[in-house]
Amino acid sequence: MLRGKARRDQGAAYAAGADGTGGDPLDAAQERRVRAVLALGGVPQSDLPDGVQQVRLRLLERAASGREAPRDVSAWAAVVASNLAMDWHRAKRRQERLGERLAALRAPAHASGEETSLLSLAVARGLDELPAAQRQVVVLRFFADLPVRAIAEELGIPEGTVKSRLHTAVRALRDRLHEDEVA
Repeated sequence: MLRGKARRDQGAAYAAGADGTGGDPLDAAQERRVRAVLALGGVPQSDLPDGVQQVRLRLLERAASGREAPRDVSAWAAVVASNLAMDWHRAKRRQERLGERLAALRAPAHASGEETSLLSLAVARGLDELPAAQRQVVVLRFFADLPVRAIAEELGIPEGTVKSRLHTAVRALRDRLHEDEVA
C-alpha cells in the first residue's frame, strides 16, 4: 500500500516537473542516488552535476513527448545514470585512442629515415598553407580517421561540402608535394 502511494507521489512529481510549472522532476533523495550511481560508475566529481542535469533532461524529455511516468522514477533515474557513466567511459576511451593515433602520426615511423622526415615536413607545411575549413576536414578525415558522414555531422555541413573540401585540399597538398619534389 505504501509503495503504491510512493509511486503515485513520484508520478505526480514527474508530471509537476514536466508541465512547465518549474517543479524539479528529481527530489533530493533521487538526486543523491543519481550522484552515487555516477560516482560509483567512475565519473569524476567535477562531472557529477552535468550527469544529474542529463538525468533531469531525459526525464523532462520523456514527459514532454507524452510518455507516461516511469513506475519508479528513482530506479529509472539510477538506470539512466548508470548508462551515462558507461557513455562517459566510452567517450574517454575514444578520446584516448584519438590521442594515441595523433601521437603516432606525429612520431616519425623511421627515426633515421631522411625521406620520411622530408615528407612529414612537406605535409605539415602544406597543411599550414590550406584554408582553415579545408585543413579542418583533412585533419578530421585522415588524422582522426572519421568518415565523411561523421565529419559532416560534427561540423554541421552537408556531406557534399566535406567531399568537395577534401578533394580540393588533397589536390593542393599533392601539388605542394610535387613542387617540393618530395613525392
